[in-house]
Amino acid sequence: MRIHHLRISGFGPFAGSEDIDFDRLSAHGLFLLNGPTGAGKTSVLDAICFALYGSVPGARQDGKRLRSDHADPGQEPAVICEFSAQGRRFEVTRSPAWEKPSARGKKGFTLQQAKTLLRERVGGSWVEKSARNDEAGAEIMALLGMDREQFTRVVMLPQGDFAAFLRSKAADRLDLLQKLFGTQRFEALEQELSREAAAAREDVAALSAQLELLVSRAETEAAPLELPCDSAPPPGDIPRRLEWLQESVAARLADLTEHAAAAEAASRERRTEVELEAGRQERHRKLHAATARQRAVKEGAARQDELLATLARHRQAEVLQGQLQAVDAAAAKVRSSAAAAGSAMTLLRLAAGDEGELAQLSLEGNAPGPAEELGRLRSLLAVVEARIPDEERLQDLRNRHRLLSGRQEELQQALDALAFQATQLASEREQLVDGLDHLEARSAEAALRRKEAAAAAELLDVVQRHRTAVTVRDRVKVRHEDSRDNLLEAKRHWLDLREDRLANAAAELAAKLVAGDPCPVCGSGQHPAPADQGTGGPGLAQKEEEAHAAYEAAEAAHALVAAELAEAGQAVAVLASQGGNTPEDDARAAADSADAAALDAEQAARELQGRRQRLETLDAAIAEARSNVSEAEAELSRTAASLADLAGQAAALDKGLAGLRGDHRSLDRRLRSLEDAVAVLDKAVEAQARLDAARLQEDEARGHLERALPEAGFATADEVRGQLLASSEAAALDAAIRAAQDEAARVAGLFESEDIVLALAEAAEGFQMDEERLAGLHAGAAAARNKAREADLAAGLAARCLASLQSIAAEYGALASSSRGPAERAQMLAGLADAAAGRGENTYRMSLNSYVLAGRLEQVALAASERLVAMSDGRYLLQHTDAKAARGAKSGLGLEVVDQWTGFRRDTSTLSGGESFMASLSLALGLADVVQQEAGGVEIETLFVDEGFGSLDEQSLEQVMDALEGLRDGGRVVGLVSHVAEMKQRIGTQLQVLKGRNGSTLRISESLDAAV
Repeated sequence: MRIHHLRISGFGPFAGSEDIDFDRLSAHGLFLLNGPTGAGKTSVLDAICFALYGSVPGARQDGKRLRSDHADPGQEPAVICEFSAQGRRFEVTRSPAWEKPSARGKKGFTLQQAKTLLRERVGGSWVEKSARNDEAGAEIMALLGMDREQFTRVVMLPQGDFAAFLRSKAADRLDLLQKLFGTQRFEALEQELSREAAAAREDVAALSAQLELLVSRAETEAAPLELPCDSAPPPGDIPRRLEWLQESVAARLADLTEHAAAAEAASRERRTEVELEAGRQERHRKLHAATARQRAVKEGAARQDELLATLARHRQAEVLQGQLQAVDAAAAKVRSSAAAAGSAMTLLRLAAGDEGELAQLSLEGNAPGPAEELGRLRSLLAVVEARIPDEERLQDLRNRHRLLSGRQEELQQALDALAFQATQLASEREQLVDGLDHLEARSAEAALRRKEAAAAAELLDVVQRHRTAVTVRDRVKVRHEDSRDNLLEAKRHWLDLREDRLANAAAELAAKLVAGDPCPVCGSGQHPAPADQGTGGPGLAQKEEEAHAAYEAAEAAHALVAAELAEAGQAVAVLASQGGNTPEDDARAAADSADAAALDAEQAARELQGRRQRLETLDAAIAEARSNVSEAEAELSRTAASLADLAGQAAALDKGLAGLRGDHRSLDRRLRSLEDAVAVLDKAVEAQARLDAARLQEDEARGHLERALPEAGFATADEVRGQLLASSEAAALDAAIRAAQDEAARVAGLFESEDIVLALAEAAEGFQMDEERLAGLHAGAAAARNKAREADLAAGLAARCLASLQSIAAEYGALASSSRGPAERAQMLAGLADAAAGRGENTYRMSLNSYVLAGRLEQVALAASERLVAMSDGRYLLQHTDAKAARGAKSGLGLEVVDQWTGFRRDTSTLSGGESFMASLSLALGLADVVQQEAGGVEIETLFVDEGFGSLDEQSLEQVMDALEGLRDGGRVVGLVSHVAEMKQRIGTQLQVLKGRNGSTLRISESLDAAV
């Protein structure tokens, strides 16, 4: 990587824009970056680092503003760096975040975000690569092969840091080397090995826990059996203990099984005794019950005969039950028909007494009876019913006539309203037309009035800005006069001091003469009569220089104020040419008048638009009103003609229906009256007919019954009714007889059963029932059954325990076999993780990361020794040592100095100041070479070495400079950062940083007289 050009603007101490042509400096291979303390030498390196990585080195990044405090408020800070890498040429432009003054008329600042632009030169022109901070940074890092930390250690060699590196402990060296060589992957490998070892230990612990759980389960399963522990193996021998548990449980199972069989046999014997005794007592209970039932059957025999006789008489009377029911039904029907006929005749008499349709009916003499009158009314009813639609049609005609009359009134009212509306609309239209010409004339001036208002407002703004500009100019005039007075006073003071110095020039020259040294004027080594000191004193030259500097500062300040005054005067003149000297009251009055005229014209335009829209609406409404009047008049004429036609039809139809209505208001009422009369007559005639038929049916039923009585053995119907029973009573009587017969048969069968016969024999032998004896036998059987059940449960528990122990033993064997592999793996990973982390058998306590860095440090020591041998005249070289540290501290990153003149080795902290500088410089250069190789062999063609040369004697400085000269081989450019006077004399090509009150500046100085 080679830097070609750097441009710094408003960055660090550089207020303006400074350009550094590194190609020009590269022509000499070695150049010096010098300047007074605080001038900004390090800021040049900061600018390079910021351009490439977007930030400055670590300690200088915190709490430091990148933008120059001397820059103009509106100047944007920026760094442009042109460099080449990997055979390609790039230009990167970066600007840090900064606060820009707000736009004109506003106070405060606006935050400007950081910006980046990366370009590549392709075919003679620049091509943009990226304008994003992150993308540009990633691409530059890929090109250089180094991050910012590595770049600042390899390209910019800070000697103070490497001197501290020489004296630091192994842990501190590890941090720096890890940052430079990026060995975090080895540290990540250590952590991954530790994680895998921990996971393997957790797996083994989980398997051990499972094995212990299996053993605990086996002990828990066998605990209820209370096995003897005399012959039990110790708890540590788990396989033998599991085998002993199975053997003990198997033996206990055999004992419990034998005991359970004996208990079951005893229980069966007791159950047999209980069953025999219970059977004997059950048979005797059956015998007692059968004897009681036999006694009851004998006692109910007489009552059974009486029931049979009663049921036989009921069966004889039941033959005539149908004829009796027929007579009773016929008599009931006659009674109901007579009642109904009486009611109907009563209603008929009441209807005949009214002045209605039945007024002509007579129920006495030879007048027409109800049947004849019923026929006449039915005929009349048919005629009236046929004419009902005509009356409905008459009512419809009347309804239509009434509706049309209402419609005629509504049409007349609507016609009057429409005529009034048309008159009103015409009147309103005439009012709108009046004054329309005047509005059109006012609205036509709207555009012109708006332009005049805008021009007046613009003039008012110019007048106000002119007033402000005049105020600013007057203030600047005052400052300009003060600045001019200061300038004249500073110039007068400087000229006075200059005259005094010229007057005392001989005394000043005489004060510097030394006996034996040649005079700068005549060259003689003898100075017989030097001039007197004069009146100015020894500090006159310094005072003259200070006065001249004050004059130059005053002159620069006056030039700035003069430029500001000219700018303010120019602004006043420009605004005056635009009318800014117009009186503000006149401009404001003209603006208000123009605004009022514009508002009036715009109001007239809006009013004109509204009137035109209203006229269009009125014209449409007038045309619609006239059309509605014509339609209403036509519909009113049609309605009058329809009314006359409906009135004629209704009169003719009403005349034809008047005879059928009679005294009624309508045919519907006459129809209902006829229907009521027909219904009354119809009920009376029908009731009389039903009564005659019921009487005839009653006579026939009585005749049938009288003929059937003798055949059934009865004299009268009342005698038959006395022997008849209710159906439920007869059924109950029959059921009782059957039940008694069935009970007698069952009792006879009981005495023939085997149990009763056996019980009779046992009773003859003297057997008697004893409930207490049976209860005792039951209690004994229950106790025997409980003992058998308990023995069986104990045997079953032992069997299940044996099966569970066998399963646990098999599972334990399989799990123990499978756990050997994880245990061996966990042991192997634990040893590997301890070795990689510097624990366990790692006597040096050197981790894998430290081991890799130790190899890198050995390479660095070899590369540094090549230069240290040259710088120390072949005396010293650096050597890496992995000697074990004291008190168990981490080892492997030690450095020692080998004195080849004496052959002794010593710690780097014992080096003197000059020796320490040479060793740290060699270490920095060696580290740069190794990091460069680690970065993929990226060529570092521009190198900076910062400070430390003041601690060297003349011979050491000569040797160091020879070593630095060697760095130029192959076209490399080396920049030395120092303010040591000896370095200024030795190196002719210099990049000088000049410090001033208004910021620092840069310049390149080339002297052919310098001896390098």
